[in-house]
Amino acid sequence: MKTLKEIMREGFIFAVQRTAPVSVAARVMETHNVGIVAVLEGTRLVGVFSERDVVRRVVNRGRDPETTPVEVVMTREMVVAAEDEDYQSAMRKIDHANIRHLPIVNGDRLVSMLSIRDLMRVDMARMSEEIAYLHEYLYQVPK
Repeated sequence: MKTLKEIMREGFIFAVQRTAPVSVAARVMETHNVGIVAVLEGTRLVGVFSERDVVRRVVNRGRDPETTPVEVVMTREMVVAAEDEDYQSAMRKIDHANIRHLPIVNGDRLVSMLSIRDLMRVDMARMSEEIAYLHEYLYQVPK
């Protein structure tokens, strides 16, 4: 079974420092066409900031994105996974937490971010291989 290290694109991280204004985080998300950014204090992961946070904690509460620091509105209670975890375990974490992105860490260092889409691609490839094997098994012509 594939581990997250085998799936992830190391360094595929879009991040802002915790003191950055929300407007900077939103521009990073828009520029890179991602729905989430990691929030760092130096190099340490301290939170995540998603499109959902923009809607719920900034827009709905009338906060100014130019002056509100990300640390005020970020998600602090993160679900994370280690590089050596298998992808099905990561899928369960995402499902149970009702989230779409999973930070991959090595200690307190962020090494990548995976989306449910990334994990589903791996699972679909596995299922396709299994179907092909079963098809071959069922329909092979004995010699």
